Amino acid sequence: MSVIDEVKQRADIVDIVGQYAKLTKSGRTFRGLCPFHSEKHPSFFVYPEQQSWHCFGACNTGGDVFSFVMKKQGIDFGEALRQLAQRAGVALPSRFEPGVESEERQRLYQINQAAALYFHNLLNSPAGEKAKSYVTERGFSAQTISDFQLGYSPNSWEGLKQYLMERGYTESELLTAGLIIEPEGKKTHDRFRNKLMFPISDARGRIIGFGARVLDDSLPKYINSPQTPVFDKSGSLYGINLAKDAIRQQDQAVIVEGYMDVITAHQNGFSNVVASMGTSVTEKQVSTLKRLTKNITLALDADAAGEEAMLRGVGFENTLGAEVKVIILPQGKDPDDVIKQDAKTWQKLLEEALPVVDYTFNMVASELDLTTAKGKSLAVDKLLPIIAEIKDPIRQAHYLQKLAQLLKVSEHSLEAALARIRPRQVRGRAEEPKPEAATYLHPLLSSPLEEYCLALLLQHPELKVKDEGLLPEYFENSENREIFIAWQQSDKIELVKEKLAPAIHEHLDSLLNKNLSSTKIEQKYAECALRLREKFLRSLATKIEAVLALEAQSGGKAADLAKLKEQGVEVNIQLGEVFAQKSRKRLEQRSRTL
Repeated sequence: MSVIDEVKQRADIVDIVGQYAKLTKSGRTFRGLCPFHSEKHPSFFVYPEQQSWHCFGACNTGGDVFSFVMKKQGIDFGEALRQLAQRAGVALPSRFEPGVESEERQRLYQINQAAALYFHNLLNSPAGEKAKSYVTERGFSAQTISDFQLGYSPNSWEGLKQYLMERGYTESELLTAGLIIEPEGKKTHDRFRNKLMFPISDARGRIIGFGARVLDDSLPKYINSPQTPVFDKSGSLYGINLAKDAIRQQDQAVIVEGYMDVITAHQNGFSNVVASMGTSVTEKQVSTLKRLTKNITLALDADAAGEEAMLRGVGFENTLGAEVKVIILPQGKDPDDVIKQDAKTWQKLLEEALPVVDYTFNMVASELDLTTAKGKSLAVDKLLPIIAEIKDPIRQAHYLQKLAQLLKVSEHSLEAALARIRPRQVRGRAEEPKPEAATYLHPLLSSPLEEYCLALLLQHPELKVKDEGLLPEYFENSENREIFIAWQQSDKIELVKEKLAPAIHEHLDSLLNKNLSSTKIEQKYAECALRLREKFLRSLATKIEAVLALEAQSGGKAADLAKLKEQGVEVNIQLGEVFAQKSRKRLEQRSRTL
């Protein structure tokens, strides 16, 4: 038994969830108000026998004890494992215990914290008067300056270097942390000089790097720490440490571009705002936010970088499994300007945010003459590939209809063009599973069906382009779900391990080394994907039926009952599609044997 399985076996999901929500026993389950969103009528259920949970309300999602702790605390799998192992009295091997950072990383966090304190203290010194005047003129309060630990780097070549070395840190460590520079053939010196400093923290509040703004008209206006063992600009979000609780409570995250946007938003009560720090939003950043919410709104300047992020919005939606929205900012304004001028305007913009695909349609349509054949052709070239990327078949059909209406062309012609882009998505091939992929054990420990499917994907890179509609929620075990998500986000199998917590590496290796038959790989993958979908839908249907029975007995509200029934109908429709696919396959197999 692996350490992960041992933790699962010892963890009591009722006790753990009970720390965050008051649970009441209802038959063989427990129910309570969902700890992830506000509600007056309980829609959150815990299933002790399966050691799982599900919210039938606004969240409409569920998982195991690991996924609950990850979602509730906004942490990754490794940190959730550490906490649950400690609670269960299970010793984690030091090689992958996430709570035990390498000595180098611990030192880097300490160095960054010491540097932040140094910069922050200097902001209130005579040397930092210009920087202090700047933040005061921007309207930042003393509390805001303290919350964000704003600081000032002196106009000195070695001020920080000397300060940190006097406290026992080595020149080599300062270079690794990116706090000093070593020009070729010259003496090392401070990287940040005469700048307003913005410490950048991770979700756990550890300072991982710095942003800096010039105090004159020199360029570039902003610079950041370089890539270090603890800082990756493309995967970091400014303000996440201060925003994570509000994001969970409001079930929404707003992504802006700059430090000032975040600080102004927080000071004015919009505490669910984070920044991509001037770069285009990345999959890594979206994945970080996914642990806190599926509802993401982009508020980016309408420049080239902003447009690129919008055009990649469907990829973000596929990562989230939810719709991404876009705030349309007034011309020449950024969030900082809008909020300072009138906070109510910002609130209205949030409420009127458009789905990212609708925004993209509007953006493309505004640039083309859609009364001409050339304009229509260009619109199809730009928009059809985006529609093809949408995994949800209902949403894809919606936007295909919208494009046909926009261009005043037949939907059939667009369907034909879509089929050429993603033929498998349109034709929807799926087959009945073979026995070797069908057996599975109690979900408390392992799921051979999930593992078989993952082993196929990991060992056969050619399956990457085969879209069988497999979704992360089909994987009940969090470690399997984490591996599938990492596989989705990696262009090469070699990169999957880099995206995973060290605790999952052993499980990943076992899947990579699993003995598999080398015949009919595509067929077996299609079978697995269909079986996993069926298993997920059957489980969900059973849970909905049980909840409906309880609601009926307890005299539940008509609106809640209607919503649950609607969910049940949708699940049964999807199950019907699965059964139809299986029937078609059986007929095909019989015809081949005749």
